[in-house]
Amino acid sequence: MSLKDKANSLKEQIAGKAKEAEGRITGDKAREAQGKAQSTVGDLKSKLSDAKDAVKDKVDDVKDDWSKTKDQTMKEVDKAERHQKKQD
Repeated sequence: MSLKDKANSLKEQIAGKAKEAEGRITGDKAREAQGKAQSTVGDLKSKLSDAKDAVKDKVDDVKDDWSKTKDQTMKEVDKAERHQKKQD
């Protein structure tokens, strides 16, 4: 999650909590519900961004593993080809 995304989701969570508290204090159930919804949206954005980061990290790990496996396989193929040429 980028720093900007983190700041925006946190800002949304805080603003939502403030609206929720305002609604609770004033007895405005609609304002309270709006605040709760806004806070939840901020929380969900944060979790979605974290999930995206986790998936990206996993994809990068798989790419690295694939590259290492490919490199090792190519070394083994080259070794086998050199061995075969010696046999011929």
